[in-house]
This record gives sequence, C-alpha cells and structure tokens, in this order.
Amino acid sequence: MSVMKELVKGIWKENPVLVLMLGMCPTLAVSSSAKNALGMGIATTCVLLGSNLAISLVRKAIPSKVRIPCYIVIIAVFVTIVEMLMNAYAPAELNKTLGIYIPLIVVNCIVLGRAEAFASKNGAFASLMDGIGMGLGFTLALMALGGVREFLSGGTFFEYEVVPGWPSFLLFKFPAGAFIVLAVFLAINNHHKIRKAEREGTTYMPPELNCARCHICADKDDK
Repeated sequence: MSVMKELVKGIWKENPVLVLMLGMCPTLAVSSSAKNALGMGIATTCVLLGSNLAISLVRKAIPSKVRIPCYIVIIAVFVTIVEMLMNAYAPAELNKTLGIYIPLIVVNCIVLGRAEAFASKNGAFASLMDGIGMGLGFTLALMALGGVREFLSGGTFFEYEVVPGWPSFLLFKFPAGAFIVLAVFLAINNHHKIRKAEREGTTYMPPELNCARCHICADKDDK
C-alpha cells in the first residue's frame, strides 16, 4: 500500500464532494463564504483524523455486529472535543454560522464511511493518511465552493473586497446558489473525465451511486 497514494486520493480521484458526492448537507449549507467553508473543513478534518486513528487501533476489539454503534460513539467523542475547542477559541460569528452543523459531523457520511471502508481494515498510519487526504479534499472542495459563492454574491474573498463596485448577486448566498455552483463544478469535473477517456480510447462510465453498492449497513459476518 502506498502511503502517498492514500494521502492524495481524497484530494482529487476520490474527492468526497466532487466525486463521491458525500457530505452534501454541510457542503451546501455552510459554504456561503470561504471563511465558513474553511472552518467547517478544518473541524471535519480533525474529526476524521481522530476517529480514523482510534478506530484503526481498536478495530480488532470491536465485535462485528455492534461496530457501527461503536464507530458512532468514537466519532461523537472527537466531535465533542472539536466543538468544545471551537467554542473556546473560534470567533463567535463563525460558531454561530456553523451552529448545528458541527454536532452533525457525528452522522456525516464522510466520517462514518471512512471508518467502515478504510480505518476498520487498515493500520493506524495508513488510516491517519486516509483521514488527512479525505479531510483536505473536503476542505478544498468546500473552500472552492464557498469562495466562488462569496465572490459572486459580493465581490469579496475571505471578507476582503476583490472587485470594488461588484454587483451583488444575492442568489449565491442562498441554498439555490449553492446548488448552481456545485452543479457547474460537477459538470466541469465530468467533462474533464470524458475528455480524458476519449484521449485514452475508452468510454467514461459514471459510478453507480445506489444502496446496492454500499456495504456500510451490512453485517461483516454476512458478506
């Protein structure tokens, strides 16, 4: 197993937002600005690091039939720690904006998915690299989405004025604007993959996203 491969896969090839389409609730809800997106991304990355490492270390001691509840408890511990640290040190405005979405990291499918798909099957260091890569990919995608929405809605980036007198497109501050920008990102990503497949002489087949291909809810003893 290549450690570097596990680190970089989440940034592009298996990006949680642009490829796997996970964590859509916080992606669309808190990406109204680059600042909010960065805060959410850092919080999720910290939880990913802690939970991946902890689950990898105790994976052999967790009975298969209760693994999902155990994973959720472990994730909840790290979410509580992150939430307490943010309440103590993060700006009050950021805490207010992120609000309920920090506690909801407990049931974020990115975190639980990496626990089941990777940390429960691999060693501590590889799981740590997987958490860093997935967290970084999620943060970058969230910041790109938030940065574009912030710029289009007010001509600013990280609350600094980029284009004086920029006309405000308030649509991009609301959920509808998030759907539009995300759709454009996905279209660009799919276009790139289609062109790449054409250059290689193959046909691009989009991944099937349905419950039949997901094994998180299945009992390992029944597989």
